[in-house]
Amino acid sequence: MPITILVELREEWQDAWQDAWYRKRVIGGLALVIIILSLFPLFFQAIETRKGFLLPDPLLAWLPPHNVSLAIFVVIWAISLLGIYRAAQDPYMFLTFLWSYVLLLIFRTLTITLVPLDPPAGLVGLVDPVGNFFYGEKFVTKDLFFSGHTSTVVLLFLCLPGKVDKGLALIAIIVVGCLLLVQHVHYTLDVLGAIFFTRLAYRIVRKTVVQPLGT
Repeated sequence: MPITILVELREEWQDAWQDAWYRKRVIGGLALVIIILSLFPLFFQAIETRKGFLLPDPLLAWLPPHNVSLAIFVVIWAISLLGIYRAAQDPYMFLTFLWSYVLLLIFRTLTITLVPLDPPAGLVGLVDPVGNFFYGEKFVTKDLFFSGHTSTVVLLFLCLPGKVDKGLALIAIIVVGCLLLVQHVHYTLDVLGAIFFTRLAYRIVRKTVVQPLGT
């Protein structure tokens, strides 16, 4: 990246950080993410012990299960690296993603609590070295409605600028959603629900957190 662009980016971040409202929003959002993620192992271990119910899912019944953990991990982190790169160039994209992610964590905690599900038949355990860190000691299979992996990629699609970036993110959504079903770690409803709740979180944040800053 040319030095002139780095200087411009530095000035843009400095200008944003000098805005007290922006600074408070970033600090508050980061604090909430840390608090919620630190409590997640306790939450996930608790929901793993409860009795849920199976959802009828004709698509999963038709799909034979396969372990595609590596492909899921590669696709998610490839598009995530693009998101990190773009967010480093735009302080308001970073803020939008941060607070949308906070809302997603809250929404997901509520929906998992209110919709107790048992894992689909034929589930193949998803190996995610990063995500599994927040699940605790016991392997978790009941964090179902809605899909956290899908929602993360959908959020990146909503936040990323430009047709090319959004095109790549859209491909990632389709690939990740399909692969999660192939591995039987989620119901079809979990994947579709992730799209709805992510759009809802994004719209709320755009209207209440980012828009008042004039973006």
